[in-house]
Amino acid sequence: MHDISRRKILAATAAGAVSTLALATNAQGGESIPQPRRSGHGGTDPGPRNLVRDRENPDLIVPPSTDHGTLPNLRFSFSDSHVRQESGGWTRQITEREFGVSKNIAGVNMRLNAGGVRELHWHKEAEWAYMLYGSARITAIDAQGRNFVDDVGVGDLWYFPGGIPHSIQGLGPDGCEFLLVFDSGVFDEDSTLVLSDWFKHTPTEVLSKNFSVDASWFGHTPDPSELYIFKAAVPDPLGAEKLLGAEPVQPGFSHKMLTQMPIRTGSGSVRITDSTVFAASKTIAAALVEIEPGGLRELHWHPNGDEWQYYIEGKGRMGVFGSSGQARTFDYQAGDVGYVPYAMGHYIENTGDGPLRFLEVFKSSYYADLSLNQWLALTPPALLQAHLKLDSNVVSKLRKEKHPIVPL
Repeated sequence: MHDISRRKILAATAAGAVSTLALATNAQGGESIPQPRRSGHGGTDPGPRNLVRDRENPDLIVPPSTDHGTLPNLRFSFSDSHVRQESGGWTRQITEREFGVSKNIAGVNMRLNAGGVRELHWHKEAEWAYMLYGSARITAIDAQGRNFVDDVGVGDLWYFPGGIPHSIQGLGPDGCEFLLVFDSGVFDEDSTLVLSDWFKHTPTEVLSKNFSVDASWFGHTPDPSELYIFKAAVPDPLGAEKLLGAEPVQPGFSHKMLTQMPIRTGSGSVRITDSTVFAASKTIAAALVEIEPGGLRELHWHPNGDEWQYYIEGKGRMGVFGSSGQARTFDYQAGDVGYVPYAMGHYIENTGDGPLRFLEVFKSSYYADLSLNQWLALTPPALLQAHLKLDSNVVSKLRKEKHPIVPL
């Protein structure tokens, strides 16, 4: 599946280390201070300054000389998001409100303590999730009256289509943390439709008639603000009774991404998960990319939509190219979100000492990319020389550089 993308997803290279900052050491010989200057350009910054931020973003302080123009900000960190704390855990979000360029996708980072429940709810947007820590139990039903219950752990995914009611609960010993992705940038956690809120805003006589029970049974529902993420007992292990007498949802709403065989190159690996391997996931496609120190996610672009990224581990830099010579470079680390507008060329480089791991997420049923390496290799050499004025030996080498994938 997606054979072309899989063959050339990662380029094997150690070139292009992070750009060198102009540094000034203080009189006491302490930590170097980055300065926004390079030979013949810029100058020192006397302050006031946020040195922590400056050191986190070296390619904003001293951008590569190839950067040009005014592409929008393509980086936002969950560390800059408001944390909503509840009795059973916490949550924070990055939507179009926080990250203006992200119009097609919104993200939520959520923590549920052991037993903590994200209450029964649904929303108009589809929900895709990646488990970052611990384990959780997810439940749902579909429009055919079929039931779904599953326990998920690190590296597992789930996908609930828009309008499907569901819940999430942290399991022992320490609950869970996960990333949620929604297929609309204007999603907001306050726009979810929750069970307790519906009960609170429905007359008791209507509830009585609907459920054919006495009205006195109702009127005791806690306020919805108490239940958004609330404390509960850790549930018993799943047993044969988990379907509650119903047929199971087919295809299922969960998928074990880490059990997929990775595609490996000399510089890293990738796992691609879209509707061809996770049939339920109709509006979200994703890839889990791992790049070794010095390695590069090759120059490429995506023909099927914007790319939303979540950085899980390590440090990286991304260069993005748009039309009219627009180009900017950004630095990322764990907990950051990156974004590449539709069809813009880009690369991602590991600038740290350890592995760089991140998710590429798309509002699409399928994964697709186009490789600059492959385009040049499949272009007539005379045409290539006429465009780039390259030596014929270089053109010949470019046409042979296909970066074959060596599967496990």
